[in-house]
Formats: sequence, C-alpha cells, structure tokens
Amino acid sequence: MFVHCLARMNRIRLLEKIFAFYFISHIPITLFIDLQTVLPGYFYPEALRDLLQWYSKEFKDPMLLHPPEWFKSFIVCEGLLQLPFFPIAAYAFLKGSCHWIRTPAIIYSTHVATTLIPILSHILFHNSTVERGWSPQTWQERWMLAAIYAPYLFVPVLLLFTMLLSSTYNPAKFGNTFLNKTKKY
Repeated sequence: MFVHCLARMNRIRLLEKIFAFYFISHIPITLFIDLQTVLPGYFYPEALRDLLQWYSKEFKDPMLLHPPEWFKSFIVCEGLLQLPFFPIAAYAFLKGSCHWIRTPAIIYSTHVATTLIPILSHILFHNSTVERGWSPQTWQERWMLAAIYAPYLFVPVLLLFTMLLSSTYNPAKFGNTFLNKTKKY
C-alpha cells in the first residue's frame, strides 16, 4: 500500500513538473513570438522579427505572419487572459499540491484545448493553394506543423484530466468540497 501511494505521488509530482515547465516555457513564446501577430512591429527588435520570419518560412506557418482574424482573437486572449496566469500556474506546479490552482487550471485548460481544435483543423484541412510558399502544401508539411501545435492541445488536456481525476487535486477526494460544506440533512 505504501509503495502504491508513493508511486502515485511520484507520478503526480512528475506531472506537476511537466506543467511547470510548460507554463514557464510558454511565457517567452507568448511575449516574443505569438504577440508579434497583434502588436506593432516596432515593439520587437529585428532579431525577434527575423526569428518569426524564419520559423514561418521553415515550418510553413502562415498564421503567425498573415493571421486570420479568428486567429488574432486567440492571440489576444493568450496575451490578456493566459499570460498573467502562466507565472501563477508555474509557481503552483513548482511548489506542488496547491489545491487552489484546480479551478483556474480547469478554466485555462478547457479554453486552450477549445482554441486548438480550430487551429489544428485549419492546419490540416484549409485549402492553402492560394498561399503558396507560406503555408503547408503537402500532408507531410501539414502534419509537421500540426505536431508543433499539438503540445498546446495535449498538455492542457492532460492538465484538465489531472485536475478532474487526481486525488491530489480533486476536492471530492480530499473531502473539502463546497457541496460537503453546504449539504444539509
């Protein structure tokens, strides 16, 4: 029993470290790459603008250089809503077992997972023949670009299931639910 409990704690701790790394790494990506799609170019040094150009050409990602309006709305949400959450979540998962992060993590993960569905659908199914050179033309190029975006779906879904199913974060498991406090007999 003790060994099983220890193994479960180690799995949760590993997931917490993955989540912390995800949120820490997302801060510079959002600030230095993603927000270039909605902020004026003069906000960024030439080296960062060149990095975005290189990435977009190398991986045939037209959404960052010539973003559709719906994609810009996702980036605005990322900058205004998600970016302030990243250091808070990183702190909570580095520290570990912070039960208070559960609800914000559920909100974050469902929001991000929901936005990745149209992004991945656009990558895989959009007729990009008019955007030659800037967008994926072959299935191999489409799958490569989808693989770059996939962790931003996979990690939030993993985070969501961890928050919902883990005895470490599920309040029903540690006996501190709102329903238990308000239930009258």
